[in-house]
Amino acid sequence: MLAVDSPLSTKPDTKNKRYRIADPYLRFWLAFLDRGIPLVERGRGELLLASVERSWTSWRGRAVEPVIREALLRLLPDDRWPETKAIGGWWNRQNNPEIDLVGADREPVARHVHFLGSIKWLENAPFGRHEYGSLVRAMLAVPGADPKIPLVAVSRCGVTDGLPLAAHWGPEDLLGAWQS
Repeated sequence: MLAVDSPLSTKPDTKNKRYRIADPYLRFWLAFLDRGIPLVERGRGELLLASVERSWTSWRGRAVEPVIREALLRLLPDDRWPETKAIGGWWNRQNNPEIDLVGADREPVARHVHFLGSIKWLENAPFGRHEYGSLVRAMLAVPGADPKIPLVAVSRCGVTDGLPLAAHWGPEDLLGAWQS
């Protein structure tokens, strides 16, 4: 029922665990519907809908991360990263910076970090120069990363042309992970 996420890097970190409800439907229920049922019972369902609409983008962004990591685990290892057997994220105590994707040889403590990446699951905007710049500025905070580490992206709306990414995946790629 509960999932425990730990930062993935070459340095052990047992103090920055994150706990989340593993089931996305239950997570949605607890975030929105549990509190909203009294509104619906009073005939004010539009208030619940407004609350969901206000918070949807933020909630969806967190909810999709474990699904994307699982899809990448199904796609990797491959020819590009034949030793990548763990996909996680990395964060410090302040959550600044936070890296959405860390590809490594093993977990919970990696010997080698193979790539770092970012997930941008926006409806109308591709992964662009701003997101790439944020990833570049944050990458050296990850233990085991160096300036030459490959950078990757996962985006719902594609990637801006000309970004020096080693790889990027979109919705079709992620769905394909379960079709193989």
